[in-house]
Amino acid sequence: MSKELLQKQANTIRFLAADMVQQANSGHPGAPMGLADIATVLSSHLNINPSNDKWLNRDRLVFSGGHATGLVYSLLHLWGFDVSLSDMKNFRQHNSKTPGHPEYGHTHGIEITTGPLGQGIANSVGFSMASKYAQNLLGDDVINHKVYCLCGDGDLQEGISYEACATAGHLNLDNLVIIYDSNSITIEGDTSIAWSENVKKRFDAINFEVIEIDGHNFSQIDNALIKAKEATKPVLIIAKTAIGKGAATLEGSHHTHGAPLGEDEIRASKKNAGFDPDEKFVVPYDIKGAFDKLIKGAEAESAWKESLSDEVKSKIEKLQNPDFDAIEYPDFSDVESIATRGSNHKILNAIAKAVPGFLGGSADLAPSNKTELSNMGDFPNGRNIHFGIKEHAMAAMTNAMNLYGLFRVFSATFFVFSDYLKPSARIAALASIPQHFVWTHDSIGVGEDGPTHQPIEHLSQFRALPNFYVFRPADATENVDSWKTAFKLSAPTAFVCSRQNLEVLKDEKAFGEVSNGGYLLKQRENATVTIMASGSEVMLALKTACALEKDGIIANVVSVPCFDLFIEQDKEYISKVIDNNTKVFAVEAARGLEYYRFADVVYGMDTFGASAPANELFEEFGFTVDSLKTKIKNDL
Repeated sequence: MSKELLQKQANTIRFLAADMVQQANSGHPGAPMGLADIATVLSSHLNINPSNDKWLNRDRLVFSGGHATGLVYSLLHLWGFDVSLSDMKNFRQHNSKTPGHPEYGHTHGIEITTGPLGQGIANSVGFSMASKYAQNLLGDDVINHKVYCLCGDGDLQEGISYEACATAGHLNLDNLVIIYDSNSITIEGDTSIAWSENVKKRFDAINFEVIEIDGHNFSQIDNALIKAKEATKPVLIIAKTAIGKGAATLEGSHHTHGAPLGEDEIRASKKNAGFDPDEKFVVPYDIKGAFDKLIKGAEAESAWKESLSDEVKSKIEKLQNPDFDAIEYPDFSDVESIATRGSNHKILNAIAKAVPGFLGGSADLAPSNKTELSNMGDFPNGRNIHFGIKEHAMAAMTNAMNLYGLFRVFSATFFVFSDYLKPSARIAALASIPQHFVWTHDSIGVGEDGPTHQPIEHLSQFRALPNFYVFRPADATENVDSWKTAFKLSAPTAFVCSRQNLEVLKDEKAFGEVSNGGYLLKQRENATVTIMASGSEVMLALKTACALEKDGIIANVVSVPCFDLFIEQDKEYISKVIDNNTKVFAVEAARGLEYYRFADVVYGMDTFGASAPANELFEEFGFTVDSLKTKIKNDL
């Protein structure tokens, strides 16, 4: 392809992006214009099929920097995805297909919602990890695609990028190609005001092959991508670019980063490039044809399907359609007490035994989280993933693994360390990614590790997260029902489990409504009190109800294994669970402020806990039968 045609293709991308931002009077023209040359050449290397964006062996392209959104929509249109010129004219407008940052499931062709800077890098590592595991299951003749990621200076400054790329280097993910748009510009100006590290040396040190190029030289870009395809390590292509490339007077300026160029600047830029300065949102006929010729995915997918054996087809079918009803869950009826992290371990292994695509791991905490899948080997050949002490990247990588198309993947850490991964959990909720988070050591029951390790506010913050379901089971049996419920949800779920043993509730009739999020565990006629609780406090509530009854106070007990599901129930159901004629008390060894939605009084934590044995802490902070009984009697 001639240099003149390549330049015209790149300029078409530039001006589509500039027109989008100008019309919306909002957005980022600089990065799309700087990346246009790279995107043009990359188009000839991608193996994708716009008519089937779920083809398993397609190349994955992740746009880590949301500042390149104009580039994303321009490319999707030019490649033939369901993004029209009309959609681009509605950039950043309400109910459009082209929101300010690309969203998975909202716009055709978007592989994953990346959102905050750095997420996309970790997502691309996750896609690469999933493909490597798929390759080991199905064969390298079946899975042999590449994972590409476009990122910028901001992505690499975020700590999550180091966590993720260190993992990629450690696992030697040789199908991963990260293209770094090195324009040395951020919102405040030149990157040198806050950043001076040698990126090449950083990536050399973590087992990447590093290629440095001029990001506007078509031959160098093409040669780098060819070399990357042949690499035996993950690859970082450092492409030196000018932000706002092609802008008449603003090329290289940080002023192109996050604001429209202005009508006069765009007109002058188009004129300099030989485009009609009075036309907007123009895709010349020869340019659309040139991009159409690059995309041969339909033929590639057809040939790939024909190459699959019946055995491989059967494996893929089972992975893509897991039978969660086939799981033989453990029976805890003869167990007196067990920590929910312990019962969770048995449940995880039962799931893995029945569901071949179920895998996951912990942030260096499997012995404490109880998340090891017994006798199932270590990733990438087995199902136990050793993420290392990298909670944020772990969650982002796992988001991508769950969207790969074959697997259901969990991640795990101590509940207090969920702080490190909150941005990735939020993206999972926003994009309805069915990741399962396992968070143990759920309260002041952590004990001797002290207040730095006792999650006080965490239940409240995750219950406040839309489309995110937090399960805090009261015992092993409720834990089983929580997992059964989670598999029916098309959203992320978290299992918040205890460190300490919890008594197993023996009355099987008490269960069966965990799917409603909350239910009557103990109901008495003429009750004047309702006690609500989750997790370890449910048994406390039951015992307190018995103690109150001896004093002539009749109490119902409501278990709330999933507050998020409970608040979704209709008023009729909630009124059956919470008797309006009773005074409602809630008890939780955490902040618990969300219970005021139903409760008249909440007994929770007002401090960060303390360092002492768990039993002493429960007594110190009033989570005992005598203390709770006295408080309720005083507050009636």
